[in-house]
Amino acid sequence: MFTWSQFVLDVLYVSAISLATGSGSEIVGGREVKAHSSPWMVSIQVSEKHVCGGTLIKSQWVLTAAHCELTFNGTITALLGAHSLSKKEKYKQRLEIEKCFKHPDFDKKTKLNDIMLMKLKKKVKGKKISTKSLPKSKKDIKNGKQCTVRGWGTKNEKIVKISDTLQVADVIIVDRALCNRYYKGNPIITENMLCAGNKKEKEDACKGDSGGPLLCSNDFVGIVSGGGGCGNPEKPGVYTRLSKKYLSWIAAIMKQNTNVTNH
Repeated sequence: MFTWSQFVLDVLYVSAISLATGSGSEIVGGREVKAHSSPWMVSIQVSEKHVCGGTLIKSQWVLTAAHCELTFNGTITALLGAHSLSKKEKYKQRLEIEKCFKHPDFDKKTKLNDIMLMKLKKKVKGKKISTKSLPKSKKDIKNGKQCTVRGWGTKNEKIVKISDTLQVADVIIVDRALCNRYYKGNPIITENMLCAGNKKEKEDACKGDSGGPLLCSNDFVGIVSGGGGCGNPEKPGVYTRLSKKYLSWIAAIMKQNTNVTNH
């Protein structure tokens, strides 16, 4: 995971890097997923360069992190149906973003409410692209639960190079009180956040993975937000938890904006 203060400069640098060669770097300690096994994964791109991950939750809606908006200094698109970012693939679709709905109470200093909805200009079509359901249960995730995180992010925080292929890493939910001690209250880990890391494997999300999904028992429970370093056992990854508060906000935004455009 990475420090929020470095995010903008790092990701702008990433955007300028060529993605033409191989798999390069990826999620720390992770592995390449089976091609097209995560048909709801989205690469959010600026000027056709990956900056953040996202999850397709409805045919016209992508869920990601609010701090990703800090990188939006060019044409913003969503790349869907991709495994490799650079290769031609049969199921790829690139759609423009119509509007971003950042949580109104997002605070880049405290990292609270790091969640954003993006409405696509057109509905996604194609059998090989599907949506990921939001969690039905509003219960908290138990400490010690094994989960996974996916993304095209870098493997090494000091070598800013995006992975060409989609990667996955195993992480374990960390007790909030312990996580708060690790971070010394910066940020303060609230009930609307989750911490997850992996002491043995040192697996983690890293730069470029922001906005991607945290899955526990295949349930979509969180969004990559940030942290301190990548793969540091004493700085577990910090995630926005898809709690009752955010599920209600998501439902309200989509309801208010569903019929604004018809494609």
